Amino acid sequence: MREVTALPHAIKEEEHVWIPMPDGVRLSARIWRPATAEEEPVPGVLEYIPYRKRDLTSVRDSIHHPYIAGHGYACVRVDLRGTGDSEGVLVDEYVEQEQADAEAVIDWVAAQPWCDGGVGMMGISWGAFSALQVAARRPEHLKAIVIASFTDDRFADDMHYMGGCLLSDNLAEAGTMFAHGTCPPDPEVVGERWREMWTERLEGTRPWVLRWLDHQRRDDYWRHASVCQDYSAVACPVLASSGWADGYSNAVTRLLARLDVPRKGLIGPWSHKFPHLGEPGPAIGYLQEVVRWWDHWLKGVDNGVMDGPVLRAWMQDSVPPSTSYEERPGRWVGEPELPSPNVDVRAYPLSENRIEPPGSRPADAGADSGGGLTVRSPLSVGQFAGKWASYNAPPDLPYDQREEDGGSLVFNTPVLRERTEILGAPVVELSVSADRPVAMVAARLSDVAPDGRATRVTYGLLNLTHRDSHDHPEPLEPGRRYRVRVQLNGVAQAFPAGHRIRLSLSSSYWPLAWPPPEPALLTVYPRDSALLLPVRPLDAPEGTEPEPFGEPEGAPRAATTRLEPDEHRWEVRRDLVDYRSALEIVKDNGTVRFDDVGMEVGRRAYEEYESFADDFTSVSGESTWTMRFGRGDWQTTTVTRTVLSCTAEEFLVHATLDAYEGDRRVFSREWSETRPRDLL
Repeated sequence: MREVTALPHAIKEEEHVWIPMPDGVRLSARIWRPATAEEEPVPGVLEYIPYRKRDLTSVRDSIHHPYIAGHGYACVRVDLRGTGDSEGVLVDEYVEQEQADAEAVIDWVAAQPWCDGGVGMMGISWGAFSALQVAARRPEHLKAIVIASFTDDRFADDMHYMGGCLLSDNLAEAGTMFAHGTCPPDPEVVGERWREMWTERLEGTRPWVLRWLDHQRRDDYWRHASVCQDYSAVACPVLASSGWADGYSNAVTRLLARLDVPRKGLIGPWSHKFPHLGEPGPAIGYLQEVVRWWDHWLKGVDNGVMDGPVLRAWMQDSVPPSTSYEERPGRWVGEPELPSPNVDVRAYPLSENRIEPPGSRPADAGADSGGGLTVRSPLSVGQFAGKWASYNAPPDLPYDQREEDGGSLVFNTPVLRERTEILGAPVVELSVSADRPVAMVAARLSDVAPDGRATRVTYGLLNLTHRDSHDHPEPLEPGRRYRVRVQLNGVAQAFPAGHRIRLSLSSSYWPLAWPPPEPALLTVYPRDSALLLPVRPLDAPEGTEPEPFGEPEGAPRAATTRLEPDEHRWEVRRDLVDYRSALEIVKDNGTVRFDDVGMEVGRRAYEEYESFADDFTSVSGESTWTMRFGRGDWQTTTVTRTVLSCTAEEFLVHATLDAYEGDRRVFSREWSETRPRDLL
């Protein structure tokens, strides 16, 4: 990224400003704005997240907020209630209070003498969720939003559940927020009240995984703040982006197809990163795009920002399997609208271990129409699946799929005679039966090279009890055949001539997804099944190749000093004596001093997912975080640990929270609770 120091406007920074809420709670804000804004008011741009503006996100914030402010905007970065230096307690994600607070913040920003009354919202992940959810509430002063890595469907397409299956990221995210919601505020900002505020947080928190396990189907809890319930509620322009390596690769295209507002979409090869910091590369000049968006929709500049395709997507070329990539080769393609007139959904019939050409059916296909192919996958299928959402550290992308395929039903195309490109969400239509009332199917699409190496391109999950509805799942009748659709995550991918396309089906996918209560034997009837691919012709019309992006730019990064080294580890272990298998993940950022405020921060996250042989009730997951904040004699530590295990009937949650001042433990609490399994 090129650091830009000469910007159109000199900026003024206010490191801490209190914003009062209607109930008396105060939120802490950091503000960057043009030095002349009080004489010449400018639009405001709000980012609203729970990740500590003074330290944990300060480097990232220093790249884009001063850059945008230097182009004539007042950037306001606010810690959510109960996080960072804001007062109150963070009790859950996306609650009504959070959104009401955001509306109050927008009103406050619009009323400041340095603001002209118009406000935009921007952010990635939680910040994007916030912006989209608040946009659906239509606050008077919110004029446009810019969002990255988000979802519009909190149940079916978030880190909690996928296709009605419980994701292990449900536990991982609960562990992350257990840690972040119990950190102390900074005494340099809040003064002597820091200990009182910290104690309120410690006493007011509980493991969020408990609440999320209270809602194992789509109900009003998940409908709240899910924009998919009513797309027409969003009335302001939307610039939306994500990455193919991110868990949130689907919502951009849904918004483009279903919103009735000015909108643009951008999907690159990236993991869970802003596009100007995108990994895998290439990163792009995203902030220039953001400034153009704000210039048009907040300042009324006629700059052609709505010209060109509605969607720009990175068409990924074939690569060997790897758990990380510095760059993904490919090219940008553009689509004028969604659904795209350039994409043809083609049905590829299945036969025994083969994917047949579209429109064909082998002459002997009827021979297997009354029987089928069976699979009962071992729990080892899924150990090379990577994370639900790649964060690119430690390496967390899926590895070579050949070992996974050994426990799966596998269907291959003939060797491709010409390059084939897809853009969109593949679907597998299956005729399937199971010998248990609760069963799942995981579908993986891979690019198979001539030497046999298999690179996973995309995947999808379906809890078969959710085959007709996420609202009202129903148990399977053992032995009965069902017609089901398994939707895979959206992707843009090229398969070269000489390669094969592979579809792999398994009955478990641990630890990415929690397995059913007991192993199920699936019977797939290929004669009545098909793979639907969104094929983009190689001779797409002229004008679909968009203009190239600029070089990534940003303001200079805030200075930090590394005091202790980091450690990142991702290990799969198998013990052939007791048949214990485990995936161990360490994300230790060491200790870093944020030089401008003198805060020393240490973060260590540890996750472990284990199982024994093929005992589906032996699976368990652990998420343990250690968070350290200190300056001089002031030293604090929190240690949060959450363990999720199960029986055939229940989930078991054991969690602990310990807080320390120096070496003295000042708070400790423990939870041991169960939740019934709801067809899961």
